[in-house]
Amino acid sequence: MPVSDIELLEASAREAGEIARSFWREDPQVWDKGGDDPVSEADFAVDSHLNATLLRARPDYGWVSEETEDDPARMDASKVFIVDPIDGTRSFVAGEKHWAHSLAVVENGVVTAACVYLPVTDRMFTATLGSGAKLNGETMVASHRDAFEGATILTPRVTLQDRFWKGPVPGFARHFRPSLAYRLALVGQGRFDGMLTLRATWEWDIAAGTLIATEAGARVTDRAGRDIQFNTPSRKSAGVVATALPMHGEVLQALA
Repeated sequence: MPVSDIELLEASAREAGEIARSFWREDPQVWDKGGDDPVSEADFAVDSHLNATLLRARPDYGWVSEETEDDPARMDASKVFIVDPIDGTRSFVAGEKHWAHSLAVVENGVVTAACVYLPVTDRMFTATLGSGAKLNGETMVASHRDAFEGATILTPRVTLQDRFWKGPVPGFARHFRPSLAYRLALVGQGRFDGMLTLRATWEWDIAAGTLIATEAGARVTDRAGRDIQFNTPSRKSAGVVATALPMHGEVLQALA
């Protein structure tokens, strides 16, 4: 049995990957939760496995997951698992590669251990509070870019609308990946200078990735520049702004 939280998360993520791959490109049953938000039988199978595995190992931890009904008792737990069984379900259902398992441990509102795992490409992003971030065991370092103009930013197309900006839309290069957790991990890896999501964002999409990006040296806040707290009553954040540390203030100033 793994002895540390990060070892537990990594081992559990790999097990989740085996389960998910057994459904991937095998025409799994899919339902629409509303608003073009799909969920598949693989999501439920992974959620069930992670719930049983993680809480068996840490029975005193609370539980937050996209595919589990909220239990208010989590608010009384000092430590909580925050899990997205499959982040990027639409990509998963389409048979694409860039979906992920996102697992985090939160203590008193702060992420202390995190794992984002892409099973198809076998990319394991991990971080523990105060100990840096790694990809497949190798230390990662975020971008040090200091200018927003010309930066490479992972964000949905809607972010380019004028209503989100005080002036003209800045001239950054927009890129996209379907998984929010993976986007944050890529910022931590330094492959992109930042990521933006300006809508209210579920905690399970960003908890693990927030620690990974931060421990790699990036700055992560909500769209108002506030540190993001986790295991909140709403289970939501007011968007996410994750960028190279030197340019973070410039990005916040540009946002409406």
